[in-house]
Amino acid sequence: MTKHRFSQHALSEWMKDEGPESEIVISSRVRVARNLSNQPFPMLASDQQSKDVMDQLTWVSQAGKLKEMGAFETIVLSDLSELDKRVLVEKHLISPNLANESRSGAVILSNNESVSIMINEEDHLRIQCLYPGFQIKEAWTLANGIDDIFEEAVDYAFDEKRGYLTTCPTNVGTGIRASVMMHLPALVLTSQINRILSAVTQVGLAVRGLYGEGSEALGNLFQVSNQITLGQSENEIIDNLYSVARQIIEHEKAARKRLLDESRIRTEDRVKRSYGILSYASIMDSKEAAQRLSDVRLGADLGILPEVSPQVLNELLVMTQPGFLQQTFNEKMSPEQRDYRRAELIRKQLRGEKGHGGVEI
Repeated sequence: MTKHRFSQHALSEWMKDEGPESEIVISSRVRVARNLSNQPFPMLASDQQSKDVMDQLTWVSQAGKLKEMGAFETIVLSDLSELDKRVLVEKHLISPNLANESRSGAVILSNNESVSIMINEEDHLRIQCLYPGFQIKEAWTLANGIDDIFEEAVDYAFDEKRGYLTTCPTNVGTGIRASVMMHLPALVLTSQINRILSAVTQVGLAVRGLYGEGSEALGNLFQVSNQITLGQSENEIIDNLYSVARQIIEHEKAARKRLLDESRIRTEDRVKRSYGILSYASIMDSKEAAQRLSDVRLGADLGILPEVSPQVLNELLVMTQPGFLQQTFNEKMSPEQRDYRRAELIRKQLRGEKGHGGVEI
């Protein structure tokens, strides 16, 4: 088994399953931030201290109960090329911060890539669990179980009053970030999205784009997550996110019904125009690709394009990113070359053609 296999395929194994409400919720994620009590936080640690942390945490993953949960592989970031690291970021398996870490950064990945345990990121330990569809409670149960395994083996930095201590003050307390990635095209098309998102922020949740804080909501994809980590229990945080996300799902369903009831022809025209452009365009920048793919995904979910698989569109979300494009075609590209290759890849994928080396792309 090679470490490069994690950057070879756009679709992680866990993404091939359809979870509850998968026509709207792409994925559910829980991330737990922890630090060791006997070591400085990563930003203050020496090279040797960072290495000691990596050695200690990887030992726990290899010798402890984690092995009972399945097969895991440890990847030291310094062993990867810059392109490999970029692809792992595009697949949400590591953070941009960890990709830039030059001192003893590592990630422990499960075979199906649903579990990603980052070492020496902003914090010593970041446990991330991903599930398809609307399964935020299931993701928390898994993350909590893995957290317990590490907590039995190492001493966490913990304060009786403040809870788990983290590098960033906004994570102090429970140290958890829970989020759902939602595809909300109908709320955008019916001009309800700003009202909905404004209400979401008023109940203590944050709304971000595909790649988290500071990223744009391309392709009508919105990441809804908790902002508060201190003063609430883990279950309260999860329950609050679940309740709000459930309401957003119902609003999106109502908006989709409204599009079909009141603007069916216009909606079908938009969807089919985007499908036609994606099928025949010679160049395509990332922003347009995301929007056109969002239209086609909506058409597939509404039965306008029943021949298009939502799984294909999920895969294209990763495959059309700059890093994966260069990985797929094995060449360094200028922005213009990426736009050309992106269009080529989308055309082939929608037609079910074979890509480079006879591999389905």
